[in-house]
Amino acid sequence: MATKKKKKSLTGNMVAQNRKARHNYSIDKTFEAGIILQGSEVKSLRGGHCSLGESYATEKNGELYLVNAHISEYAPAKTFQHEPKAARKLLLKKGEINQLLGAVNRKGMALVPLSIYFNDRGIAKVELALAHGKQKADKRAYVKDREWQRDKARVLKVHNQS
Repeated sequence: MATKKKKKSLTGNMVAQNRKARHNYSIDKTFEAGIILQGSEVKSLRGGHCSLGESYATEKNGELYLVNAHISEYAPAKTFQHEPKAARKLLLKKGEINQLLGAVNRKGMALVPLSIYFNDRGIAKVELALAHGKQKADKRAYVKDREWQRDKARVLKVHNQS
């Protein structure tokens, strides 16, 4: 009798997250995109050496590229090194690319990477979000509402215990 493989959780395979993206942008829709990488880039990602802090996706010749994502060099790959901040091609279906580019051009939205992770087959994927920027007042209102929810939960917890 064959044993079933345990399904890995998404957080266990997570390489990098853009934590400020959800604070600075209002996320409308998310997409999963493949990414073209060199061997040393994959090894570096498996070691967790990646940063998405100031990265974004842009269009060149009808294709999407991930720009400013920093993937550190992999030391054992001496002669076959990669450039840490090179533009990397994202793999999406043509219809999805047209949909994203149409939204970016018409509505003034941005393509922001939320995370890089390895799926259950071991393939590197980028979670890409179609988002629009928040104003300073929106950010303040979000923080105020989050703190109010936290305080409310704390008061209800104390009230229910007594």
